[in-house]
This record gives sequence, structure tokens and C-alpha cells, in this order.
Amino acid sequence: VQLVESGGGLVQPGGSLRLSCAASGFTFSSYVMSWYRQAPGKERELVAVLTSVGGTANYADSVKGRFTISRDNAKNTVYLQMNSLKPEDTAVYYCNALRPWIPKRMYWGQGTQVTVSS
Repeated sequence: VQLVESGGGLVQPGGSLRLSCAASGFTFSSYVMSWYRQAPGKERELVAVLTSVGGTANYADSVKGRFTISRDNAKNTVYLQMNSLKPEDTAVYYCNALRPWIPKRMYWGQGTQVTVSS
């Protein structure tokens, strides 16, 4: 099982980035996919989640209207489009895959750094 994030980097405030998470080794279309982030000295927090069926998305209040989560089941990839970035969005962003029914399974990516600074 692998989750490989990419697309992080340094961006100025107000800029945009698109994160990608390529999955392999499990039935991607059956899993709830999420993005989390962890800033220095803070706990990991949920940013956005997208269900496996129906494609229902939910977002943290801090990113609503600025971030969009999407998935391409044909490519086994989940994306996070981040617009109007703010310095407080600076964090390591992690991809998460969850099979919520028995037997439950959860997988994490290695993370990708996003730094918003002028």
C-alpha cells in the first residue's frame, strides 16, 4: 500500500497550489479520502474529506471557499486545490485513506510541505 503526495512548495500569500496523492495497493474507489495538515507545534487537523460513493465533500471552516478536494478513481488519485493561500495554511499536508466498514483500514502518506510566505 502506498500513498504518495506531491505538489507542495513555497507560495506567496494569495497564491494557489494543487496537491496530488497517488494511491496504490488497495481498492481506491472504495475508500474515503481525506487531506490533513500539521503545522509546527500543533496537532494534525482534518482539512477536507471526500466520500467514496456520491462524492460528498466536507471542509474545515478555516478552508471553506478556498480549498477543493476531488478524486479521479480511474487514476487512483485524490487532489486538493488550494486557492487564496494564507500564511496560516503553512503545514505539512498528509493524504489519508479510510475504509470505514469492517474490516477497517487506514493508510497515510508521507506528507508534503506547503509554505505560504512572502
